[in-house]
Amino acid sequence: MGATVKVLLTGAVVLVAAAAVAYKYWDYIENPWTRDGQVRANVIQVAPRVSGPIVKLAVVDNQFVNAGDLLFEIDPRTYKAALDQAHAKLDETRDDLKDLEQQVNVAQAALEQSGSQIEQAQSAVESAQAEAVRAQADFDRATKLVKKGDIAKRQFDQTEASNKVAKADLDKAESRLMQAQSAKLQAQAELARAKADLGAPGEENAQLRGAKAALETAQLNLQFTQVKASVDGYVTNLNLRLGSQAVANQPALALVDANSYWVHGFFRETEVGRIKPGDQAVITLMSYPDAPLTGVVDSIGWGIAQQDGSTGQDLLPNVNPTFEWIRLAQRVPVRVHLEQVPDQVKLRVGTTASVLVRTRTESGRQSAPVPAPAALQ
Repeated sequence: MGATVKVLLTGAVVLVAAAAVAYKYWDYIENPWTRDGQVRANVIQVAPRVSGPIVKLAVVDNQFVNAGDLLFEIDPRTYKAALDQAHAKLDETRDDLKDLEQQVNVAQAALEQSGSQIEQAQSAVESAQAEAVRAQADFDRATKLVKKGDIAKRQFDQTEASNKVAKADLDKAESRLMQAQSAKLQAQAELARAKADLGAPGEENAQLRGAKAALETAQLNLQFTQVKASVDGYVTNLNLRLGSQAVANQPALALVDANSYWVHGFFRETEVGRIKPGDQAVITLMSYPDAPLTGVVDSIGWGIAQQDGSTGQDLLPNVNPTFEWIRLAQRVPVRVHLEQVPDQVKLRVGTTASVLVRTRTESGRQSAPVPAPAALQ
């Protein structure tokens, strides 16, 4: 009897152990997890927009800063001088444009005056033509009469003289008309030249816009001497010193965006097929093993780099020989968004994390909550 009880107890223990192992295996299959995870964040490479010696360093390494806080300042004196010069150039350009506008106005007035002179000259020509026609008619009639002896020679001479004067007056009037027309052409050319020198009027003038752009550039360059934080974050790898030379567009320090943390979990390719965006995840940081975090799968990587296949001799792929009998599954990055991070947990880029994903059932419902296994901790 006692032996039977012992056998039954032993069998029960074995069955319970087997059930526990089976449950753990099912749990692992249904909820993939990995110890190969890392904390990531957007790292901003802070680079100045202008060059110059650093005259003020407002932060220390690993300091937290808010967006808009001053990080460091470059000597502004050169850029203040450039700004003053740009202001002077803008004032000079405005004065030049006023002179050019005055020249356009003068040329326009001269053109209008030449038009009036042409009208007057044209009227004088018409009057002279009428007078010349009348004088010619009188002369023709006097010529016939003097031949018949109906008028005296003296009267004929007066008519002939009047005819010559009328013709001379017509020639003078026509000459004045030609001069007025020539003056108008010259005034038109002068107006065209003045308008070409001026360019577009008002604020659309190219010279004025160029001077304004130069002024705006000088103002921006002066503002760029103060390098400020673009995001809330932590100053990292600060190697700047007062007096050191900052070079435009060359990174001077790194800024870890405090609002951009996520976790990359690297899962075996055999497990990726069961993971979908939107799945709940449990993240355990090696630095905080007793404070598991919750998250949601954002996305799954679509490619990983190949160790083999680089171009070798004769442009053929360079494949290293392998002597492994077992094929190792590749690891694919899975991006996990962190939902809530307790205040006592301080995230740091590059630190190690373990990730467990609670996969969905075939019906689309979330599987039952699965606590983070001790192995993740």
